[in-house]
Amino acid sequence: MRISVNNNQLNVLEKGSGSPTLVFMHYFGGSALEWKSVLTSLSVYYRCIAVDLRGHGDSDAPDTGYSIDNMADDIADLLAVLQVTDFVLVGHSMSGKVALALAARQPLGLRSLILISPSPPVPEPIPDDERQKLLDGYGKRSSAEQTLKNITAVSVSKTIQEQIITDDLRTSKSAWNAWLLAGSKEDISVRMNLIHVPVAILVGSEDRALPPDVQTRLVMPFLKNATLDTIEGAGHLLPWEIPDVLADFIQKKCALIWP
Repeated sequence: MRISVNNNQLNVLEKGSGSPTLVFMHYFGGSALEWKSVLTSLSVYYRCIAVDLRGHGDSDAPDTGYSIDNMADDIADLLAVLQVTDFVLVGHSMSGKVALALAARQPLGLRSLILISPSPPVPEPIPDDERQKLLDGYGKRSSAEQTLKNITAVSVSKTIQEQIITDDLRTSKSAWNAWLLAGSKEDISVRMNLIHVPVAILVGSEDRALPPDVQTRLVMPFLKNATLDTIEGAGHLLPWEIPDVLADFIQKKCALIWP
């Protein structure tokens, strides 16, 4: 379904019912579809919502408005429209930073954060040559195919490979450039002391986009109530690579809050 927030239409997947609600956000160049298998598993227990962030997937792609706070505003408004009052934010990579920004606002009803290989609250350590390569490769299938190889470590089906490539290629140029040139460089670390809910971080040991040491160096030191777990052999796209393991991890973390 498409929902109007901040003068834009966001594409939203919803499954399950009841409270709490799990709110899922995706990685840079991805879409809500990465959560499809996880939603199928967890919607038996929870209301699950996954959203295409602006400029991604089937959501609108305005020319401007791609700061971390712009995207956090979208999610905050979406929660209000969908009358979500008791929830967990689940952020992956880029949207992990969005989740941190929103959590720092201390929204009513937020119980915890579950972050999958999150972008840090300080500028993300993307090498200059890699940043330029991504900028130059926008919209090129060859570049999307190479990205797929770089960010996965567990073999996935041809169908999933094609979806990952498709999501990459349908990301708007405005969103693409904004993240690489601005959003990924934002520093919101000063706000992290405002986050009081538990934060559970999960990363793949073979993550080459945001290696495990990024979490220990650039994320954990800013959070006072956080845990870090590692999945051996997995890469950056855990929702695509190991959806069953990830769903089990999320369920266990939620069970600590809602026994």
